[in-house]
Amino acid sequence: MLSWRIAIIGLHFYCCMKTGVMQNQTKALFPAASRIKTDVTPGVNPTFHRSLSDVHLLFEILLAGIDFEASGDFSVKDAELASLRKTKNLELIFEEIIPRTLTDTFMLISDLSTHMGHLHQDDFERTLLTLVYTAHQMVSSTTEHQRDAWAESFVSLYKAINQDLTGTN
Repeated sequence: MLSWRIAIIGLHFYCCMKTGVMQNQTKALFPAASRIKTDVTPGVNPTFHRSLSDVHLLFEILLAGIDFEASGDFSVKDAELASLRKTKNLELIFEEIIPRTLTDTFMLISDLSTHMGHLHQDDFERTLLTLVYTAHQMVSSTTEHQRDAWAESFVSLYKAINQDLTGTN
């Protein structure tokens, strides 16, 4: 009778531990992604990259040039690329999901530093797009203090991406 109770307590303890570990591993790095209210199906996590052709399109968009307005609007300089449906999804990600302030960016960096295991594909994509945004902010900063802060966040995001890709610190 006693060993049965010990087994039940042990199983309960194991389940609690496993749940705690899983909650830590699945903490939302980009909580805004779950709060998006658009015409996409509810519960769908908006991402840009679904195939290799999407990767090529993203590269083409970045080469063509992008702008981030002070109001928060995102735009692609090439009119043809800007008119694509996939570009609208990228616009949604840049305007609604990735962090746009230094404070939010450093909170993401803090969450990335405690993240266990490899990033989910969606989180990796958003981290990479956050890196693009921080590079833009670093270049367009008007004061040296702002530029240094954005540069620090850029380096930290780069290190997080590098660590995820290589599996090293």
